[in-house]
Amino acid sequence: MIDRSINYVLGGEQKFKTLGTSRTDAMVSANHTVFELFMDKPIEEEQFLSTLNDNLPSDIRAISIAETTADFNVIQHPKTKEYLYLFAFGEKYHPFAASMMALFPFDLDIALMKKGALLFEGTHNFKKFCYKPSEHTSNFERHIDKSYITENTLYTANFFPEHSFAFHVHGKGFMRYQIRLMMGQLIRLGRGECSLQELKEAIEQPQGAYFSYAAPASGLILHKINFDED
Repeated sequence: MIDRSINYVLGGEQKFKTLGTSRTDAMVSANHTVFELFMDKPIEEEQFLSTLNDNLPSDIRAISIAETTADFNVIQHPKTKEYLYLFAFGEKYHPFAASMMALFPFDLDIALMKKGALLFEGTHNFKKFCYKPSEHTSNFERHIDKSYITENTLYTANFFPEHSFAFHVHGKGFMRYQIRLMMGQLIRLGRGECSLQELKEAIEQPQGAYFSYAAPASGLILHKINFDED
């Protein structure tokens, strides 16, 4: 959709290439993401941004544009990705909330889940939290800067349930379904299907099959991408 809109704005005559910084699963929302635009000719940035927004689909909005240096690469440049997983539990909420939030129709021990979320912080081998890795995947070590659960105050609407929660995860990069599998184990913990010690052992001992329960994609949001300062 973005390439099609850019091509239209440029009149279909100018060569260009886009490079996105992050991919997400189907049904995952993105509050903030970044892509790099390669062009042969300079453009008037503010005018281009305005015209692009006029022609993007209604569910995509370009916030800003900035010129980069020749050695900048949006994928390889050091950055931190902030993800949120929004969820509620108990009584069924308004259907309008379903596109942004997962509902678990049973009681959850949020206090215990908060303790479990902290276990993910630091550098660990997340092999058990990677869905069907390819035969070429050899490094399962990832560093999690922050991992915690709070009551959701960032995303609100009058059709949201009175109480909802957000699982926050910050890190350099993540593997396929990693955050959804992490959330899946926190749900199992909150439901009493595993203990805090069992979750700790699963993080510290990566041997064995990956976890099969991934939380629904609809609750996951790419909240923000922060590029490191040079």
